Amino acid sequence: MLSKGFKAELIHLAPILTSLLFSISCAYILMASKMELYLVTPFPESPTGSFGNALYFVLLVGFGALVIFFLLKRRSYKLITIVTSFALASAAFLLSMVYFYAFSTALAPLPSEASIVVSAVVTVAVGYVILGTKSRLGDFLVLLLGGALGAFLGACIQTLSAALILCFLAVYDMFAVYRGPIGKIAHVNLEKLRGLSFSFKDIQIGLGDLTFYSMLVGHMLLYFGFLPCLASMAGVLLGCFLAFKLLERSGIFPGLPIPIFLGLALGFLAFLF
Repeated sequence: MLSKGFKAELIHLAPILTSLLFSISCAYILMASKMELYLVTPFPESPTGSFGNALYFVLLVGFGALVIFFLLKRRSYKLITIVTSFALASAAFLLSMVYFYAFSTALAPLPSEASIVVSAVVTVAVGYVILGTKSRLGDFLVLLLGGALGAFLGACIQTLSAALILCFLAVYDMFAVYRGPIGKIAHVNLEKLRGLSFSFKDIQIGLGDLTFYSMLVGHMLLYFGFLPCLASMAGVLLGCFLAFKLLERSGIFPGLPIPIFLGLALGFLAFLF
């Protein structure tokens, strides 16, 4: 989160709430379809394997941030656009395929050819709006993309690995904002990263923040039920507002630590009690 002369208000939670609600909708579609999803973690679910999965995700995120920072520093804006376009197109196509299939399975099976055509059309439309225009619709699609991707990850990662991944990323976020590449990227030029960040009323929120908030809330719904999901969402929103208040003082603040730790704590407390 980055801002200058910023004053936190409840309205600043609106885009995050939108992304979380969409994540819940996506998670519900996956739950209703009962489709088989494959784990996206490289190691089996165990104390050692979950630690490895968390480290794997942190390394992936850190490597991606270093690549973007290196390209920004070299002013390789065309290459940044190519990398960003490929990443967004791949995510949009994959998610369109998954959710179209899940939706059709829950209602009425449709030919696989239809899912490919629809997914391709959605991918082109999303890519054009986000990268080819500077409209509010593009920002709105970033919110939906973060929610859909988060719900997918929440469904495809088991609980111990999911909790450790979120905790590790929250800790990494603190380092990366103040000492690492993310803080440097934020100070270089966020406008060159269309699709990877969201701008709303003087604040910038990364797509990664939206994705991991949604991953937490979606996982709670799929693995623990509706009340833990609501509790974790309340924790994320409260944590975001507290982070916004701290953002008033510093101008830049990591978006993951407070929302993630509060969301995890309230979600598991709701499940236990």
